[in-house]
Amino acid sequence: MKKILTATVLSIVCFACAQKHALEKNSDGVIVRPDDGPARAIRIQVVSENIMRVTASPADTFSRVKSLMIVPPTPEEGSWSVQESGDEIVVTTPVLKAVVSQKTGEVRFADKDGNVLLQEQEGGGKTFIASNAAPENGFRLRQVFESPADEAFYGLGAHQNGQMNYKGEDVHLIQHNIVDVVPFVYSSKNYGVLWDNYSIGKFGDPREYQSLNTLQLFDRDGNAGGLTADYYVNGKLLKSNVENKIDYEYLETPQVDSFPADVSSAGKIVWEGSFTSAKNGEHKFLVYAAGYFKVWVDGKLIMDKWRQNWNPWTNKFRVNIANGEKHSVRIEWTPDGGRYMAFKHLDPITPEEQNRHSIAFEAGDELDYYFIKGSNADEVISGYRALTGKPPIVPKWALGFWQSRERYRSQDELLKVVSEYRKRKIPLDNIVLDWQYWEDPKWGSHEFDARRFPDPAGMVAQLHERLHANIMISVWPKFNKGTKHYEEMRKNGFLFVRNIEKKRKDWVGPGYESTFYDPFNERAGNLFWKQIDERLNSIGIDAWWLDATEPDIHSNLSVEERKVNMTPTALGPGEKYFNAYSLMNSKSVYEGQRKSSPDKRVFILTRSAYAGQQRYGATTWSGDIVSRWSDLQDQISAGVNFSLSGIPYWTMDIGGFAVENRYINAFGETLDEWRELNTRWFQFGAFVPVFRSHGQYPVREIFNISPEGHPAYKSMVYYDQLRYKLLPYIYSLAGWTYFKDYTIMRGLVMDFNDDTRVREIADQYMFGPSLLINPVCEFKARSRQVYLPQGAGWYDLYTGKYSEGAQLIQAEAPYERMPLFVKEGAIIPTGPDLQYTTEKPADPLTIYVYAGQNGRFDLYEDEGTNYAYEQGSYATISFAYDDSTRTLSIGARKGAFKNMLEERNFHIIWVNRDRPVGLGATTQPAQVVKYQGDPVSIQLK
Repeated sequence: MKKILTATVLSIVCFACAQKHALEKNSDGVIVRPDDGPARAIRIQVVSENIMRVTASPADTFSRVKSLMIVPPTPEEGSWSVQESGDEIVVTTPVLKAVVSQKTGEVRFADKDGNVLLQEQEGGGKTFIASNAAPENGFRLRQVFESPADEAFYGLGAHQNGQMNYKGEDVHLIQHNIVDVVPFVYSSKNYGVLWDNYSIGKFGDPREYQSLNTLQLFDRDGNAGGLTADYYVNGKLLKSNVENKIDYEYLETPQVDSFPADVSSAGKIVWEGSFTSAKNGEHKFLVYAAGYFKVWVDGKLIMDKWRQNWNPWTNKFRVNIANGEKHSVRIEWTPDGGRYMAFKHLDPITPEEQNRHSIAFEAGDELDYYFIKGSNADEVISGYRALTGKPPIVPKWALGFWQSRERYRSQDELLKVVSEYRKRKIPLDNIVLDWQYWEDPKWGSHEFDARRFPDPAGMVAQLHERLHANIMISVWPKFNKGTKHYEEMRKNGFLFVRNIEKKRKDWVGPGYESTFYDPFNERAGNLFWKQIDERLNSIGIDAWWLDATEPDIHSNLSVEERKVNMTPTALGPGEKYFNAYSLMNSKSVYEGQRKSSPDKRVFILTRSAYAGQQRYGATTWSGDIVSRWSDLQDQISAGVNFSLSGIPYWTMDIGGFAVENRYINAFGETLDEWRELNTRWFQFGAFVPVFRSHGQYPVREIFNISPEGHPAYKSMVYYDQLRYKLLPYIYSLAGWTYFKDYTIMRGLVMDFNDDTRVREIADQYMFGPSLLINPVCEFKARSRQVYLPQGAGWYDLYTGKYSEGAQLIQAEAPYERMPLFVKEGAIIPTGPDLQYTTEKPADPLTIYVYAGQNGRFDLYEDEGTNYAYEQGSYATISFAYDDSTRTLSIGARKGAFKNMLEERNFHIIWVNRDRPVGLGATTQPAQVVKYQGDPVSIQLK
């Protein structure tokens, strides 16, 4: 981060311009009170030379509520200035200008040369609508910015619609089982905007989708009034209706209760007809559904999806309609045991409006955002972390392979799985114990069912001492009524009460009444950790799986009821703090463990995220996605955009969580597809920050997916071994996230922003500075198109074959391999073969140097499991390659840590156009270096 600035004038100064405008100058910025517009006061605060805060209030004063996401930076010496220029106020730092109109309150940001980076819509683009439902919610808010045609937007968390560039798109910022929200936008113009607001938001079009009958509808025979709806059971037509809406959205939706049970379990509905509108333009459609659903428009299949019956989600498409022009539609829904389906519509807005940079929030006292300028994406993300906190380095074992399933039902079953990995010599570091290790109905007790887990402490000890593995356990913020921990929470007023008052029962067994605790109450958070500490941390559990942190107090409730269900929080209405539950829950566990076990790095896995959560040692996974090729592909853009949101640790359920019935006891081509799907997903999963397999039955252990010798087995073992070989590279990236504000999983726009062709690519990314990752997301595909970005040449990782950049190629993708390329100029350190991360020292290190450009890599090492690095206990070794002299320079070792290797063996392998070498191939090193911490230079022979 650039230096924090303090104003040179310490006193508050009030002065006037021609007796017309009042301006207040404070120690950190200015307050402008515009003549016109909805904002009565605009405050510009200088945070650093490249960060400014804008607060626009509909009142004369500003909120004093403490931010949950912002970590106030420590001021340092610096300078900034303010001046009046006509009707504008200009706040200037050495690299940034903020210009405020005293007439309208409109704000724009420019670089030091005056080039506009971001500009609010003419007149200010601000909207404040007083909340009628709950005055304490404040206002419904919206801010609109202008955006040039060539701008691209990324970030906003992880979303499941396959979107990469959000320009002209709509993104609903609401926590959901498979959606993670971070209100931070990165622009290809190298700025970021972070919003300090916790309510549900919308990026893009702020309107709510409407019923399908907002269109003119016609049945199958062309009669006006609705679509023809045919209801089938076991293939036989049950009845036909004409229906002008499709609305089976939530539990409270009246039609859901009356939905025919036989259609749900063994039937389908087909809606057919056509639609038109008097409104010309691009109309938006939304399908919210579970089960199997297909949509055809004008005879073209545009959607073919499946989702588990308890976890519906949103899918969108658009249709251009000319006035009076009819378009045929067919919607086919097989509920597959579920009952959730809605089909909605929105009229067009102008292309100009759609392509603006707009964000709206449901509740807040004022508009409050931070503008962050950088020269590249890493500098912008560094600014985000300066505001919200650095991510601690994950424990080294967390970067190994994780095995999980829903679920290991006994202590014996879990230990046998780890033993089988060791027996087969398949690398593994972590085993995961998912939910229901307790005895029903003791959810929230953190007590093991003694019949199935007779000796939890002994189980953990065996994992640690005999099997050299770690264990993560599922801990929900949920408490069943009547348990001891429930009563502890209840008597202190730490629980949300509405779910209990409504006597809602969960889906386990006969169903049990339950609710969640309120992490916005610090005392409640302390008690939550105390209960975990006493039962689980005390026996040596290594990591915490914080599930359902949306919070999913009760599934499939409407959004309005979800907000009420977590009201009130200790800080205010649920609507106002809706998206921040996971942030505060992670805070409780992180701060609790750092006090209880100060020498053990915290590792948290959570199903939701919010801005600032990275400072609490939290990794986020993408929720209960399904085992489908389309969901595999959606994870790529989800993970990349999540990383572009400033939080570096992300993962997913390799293989997908929920499984179609056709894969259970599968055979023939269906079994072939199941194995290939898991293989392709595993190949991708080896190159995300946390490498973790998880899902429902069929179970997900490598040896249970396919037999030894099968291509699926061989491929998964290969990528598992490759991950461990790359650990020196990967752990260095983890160190960089803390010390350099680095991002591990990198959208191509981060490293190749000048190449405009990369901005829409949603299925490729960089893993660190060197590796181009290209997952295969189609059954039976044996090649795929790969774009090799301009600015560098590229080496095939497996063969060392060289290709020029700035070209689209058809890359080979045999069953057992995913296309992987190494950037010209890369330096990649690899280690010895390992069964687990602590099996042996990282010696020798094989250093691959890819000629063609200059390159650099800083190897990072520390003790791996504690926080000693925060006090300087770590070491770095720099490697720099000069292509003009063909020289590799190894710098002096900097720093030291306990049990550090004083002497190292470096095996140097040069890869160039004339000498192609695959990474990991059996080849003699060009040079061997005995390194004792002093600088060494080696010239390619």
